[in-house]
Amino acid sequence: MNPNLTADAAAQLQEGINLVLSRWAALRMAVENQWGGRESFQKSQQLADLLFHRLTQSKEEVYMDDLEDMLDEFMLSLNTEIDDGSIEEIAEKLMFMREECLEGNFNSIKKLKETNAPSVSYTRQPGTNDEEDSEDDDDDLRENNSSEMEVDASEYQPSLDQKDAMTDEPSSIVKEVQEDEWTVVSSRRNRGKRN
Repeated sequence: MNPNLTADAAAQLQEGINLVLSRWAALRMAVENQWGGRESFQKSQQLADLLFHRLTQSKEEVYMDDLEDMLDEFMLSLNTEIDDGSIEEIAEKLMFMREECLEGNFNSIKKLKETNAPSVSYTRQPGTNDEEDSEDDDDDLRENNSSEMEVDASEYQPSLDQKDAMTDEPSSIVKEVQEDEWTVVSSRRNRGKRN
């Protein structure tokens, strides 16, 4: 059975959940591009409420795997499959915040409030209706913007330091860099236990 949070701790946890979700790049992209339909924003608000309820009102013990499954299922409802390790990172942040709030410690939430949200802009390229030139335009676009799409893998190296677990950037475990500069990332985990 889960211990109860004070009213102040519950309010802090709710704010922390909202901050963490608002900084999750994959969720922001899915909402901004309405990958889950026109109600994508409302769905994201429901996720925050569901997570808060699960972390505060659950009669059973809450485990990180439960949160990971909940986040994964939600992202699938937005037609978004996440294999970058961010689901595990978000679940870990939420569990850590919950434990802190149970102790009356709001340092990680305070740190999130003090740091600015990442200023990432997702823009859509204007498309043409001319199908004949479409393939050539795609090739030109790839050649002209190839340097803009490269990502420095060192920015996303995982950190085991707990204070760094509350950073804004998602971490991913990079397994191997192929000759063509593609990065192979391990999948989330074995889903054999699912029904």
